[in-house]
Amino acid sequence: MKEYKQFICGLGIRDKEAINLATGEGLSESITECCREQSNHGADQIYLLDCSRDEKEHEKTIGMIKEIAREVDTPLIVGGRVSRLEDVKKYLYAGAAAVCLDVSCEEQVDLMKEVSSRFGSEAIYAWLPDGQYIKRAEEYLQLGASRILVKASPASGPTPEEIQKGFAFLADASWSGDLDENGRGVLIFLEAAGSIPAVPTQLDAAMVQYLQLPFVRGIVQIQPREKTSMEQKQELKAAGIQMDTFESSVPWDAFKPNSDGLIPVIVQDYKTSQVLMLAYMNEEAFQKTLETGTMTYYSRSRKQLWRKGETSGHFQYVKSLSLDCDNDTILAKVHQIGAACHTGSRSCFFQSLVSKAYRETNPLKVFEEEYAVIQDRKVNPKEGSYTNYLFDKGIDKILKKCGEEATEIIIAAKNPDPEEIKYEIADFLYHVMVLMVEKGITWEEITGEIANR
Repeated sequence: MKEYKQFICGLGIRDKEAINLATGEGLSESITECCREQSNHGADQIYLLDCSRDEKEHEKTIGMIKEIAREVDTPLIVGGRVSRLEDVKKYLYAGAAAVCLDVSCEEQVDLMKEVSSRFGSEAIYAWLPDGQYIKRAEEYLQLGASRILVKASPASGPTPEEIQKGFAFLADASWSGDLDENGRGVLIFLEAAGSIPAVPTQLDAAMVQYLQLPFVRGIVQIQPREKTSMEQKQELKAAGIQMDTFESSVPWDAFKPNSDGLIPVIVQDYKTSQVLMLAYMNEEAFQKTLETGTMTYYSRSRKQLWRKGETSGHFQYVKSLSLDCDNDTILAKVHQIGAACHTGSRSCFFQSLVSKAYRETNPLKVFEEEYAVIQDRKVNPKEGSYTNYLFDKGIDKILKKCGEEATEIIIAAKNPDPEEIKYEIADFLYHVMVLMVEKGITWEEITGEIANR
């Protein structure tokens, strides 16, 4: 497996506001929109610094981190207001993949071992606000941090040479690490020197220099740029840095296009597998899709390339591309923004021709449909409904029923007949869904939490 360097976008967050970490000023877009944009355009991770000024703002910020984690697939690294284990737990439970602990604060250093024991090393990064802390880097890793995040500047350092010297111990076999696919290592938080932002060429050169170091696993870019993350990753790739971009495992020469040089592309929603549309690609459109990470097709009527969403804003961001057994059809799974169809329909396939009633057994759809019925009962009560009886009685009654049904599962599990335990598990899941609706928790959040583990 290739060891890719990570391109991480750094943003400040205060309540619903996105903060430019280079200037400290608010950005025009909301923090959720900024994160969604970075995720869609190729960021491997997103670093969020909690810039809240008081506890009230901090609680709102935690709520926004939860919203971002629901909306965005890209892993979140969060740092900021930490003074006790509970603060770390809040960030992780809100959806952060890892929390940065600031080593300039001894209280946070003291927390490292406890947090590592409770949540695992992969959940902790050590934040080094300047080069003086590099001499203690080995200590931070031994305390349980999985990554060291070093603040650096092209002009004021620490320089790549100083980083190389300070982290020489990582070359030792004992530190090669099997913590994750990349092992332990260093991330560079790259900023401009002083109050005047460095010109892009200075930052680009610095990125290459730092990323060339073998134990540097990635770069955090905080400068607002006209180029997308994917465009910058492509430039770094051209400079010889192994970046995670879209590369086809099968060359176009092995494809079997039709007589017009086109390959049909079936497009699905990556979460629901709903078929959205059918379009065509030629070689140029295929390469453009790989290069940008957004679906680009060939228009047979206009005889030209078209990037989906260019005029409507309904872009399609690539999640995966697969080739069929005959090498003549592509299946694309995408993150669809808005409607796929020019009529405004989510899918182009909305005209029913024939149908036959059938029982839906897809687990995801069954759970979502049942959840939707329970949610509707809460909004639109129905007389005689057991679900409404539970909602009317309140949280204590719902919790009591969840406890009772869990006990029934344990009793049924002692019975050799599997039918009884199936019935009891189904009963339990229904009551859990009532609890979920009562607490405003969705199946997407639950499955997202499981996936994050």
